[in-house]
Amino acid sequence: MPGAMLDYTKTILQKVSFDVKLFTRELRKAISNLLPSEIEELKIWLHFFIVDKPELEPTLVLLKA
Repeated sequence: MPGAMLDYTKTILQKVSFDVKLFTRELRKAISNLLPSEIEELKIWLHFFIVDKPELEPTLVLLKA
């Protein structure tokens, strides 16, 4: 079931997006658990997801590492 972990990660990130600290923690977990290709997809999704959530923009730094 390819992409199941990525879909799960997106769901979790959406649910915790109200709290920057929780969002950051879950994003770090996702980066350590996802495949490199899934991380690339997550980057694209995050850019669209945080458009109306400027408080989450600093978390993009985690994906540049």
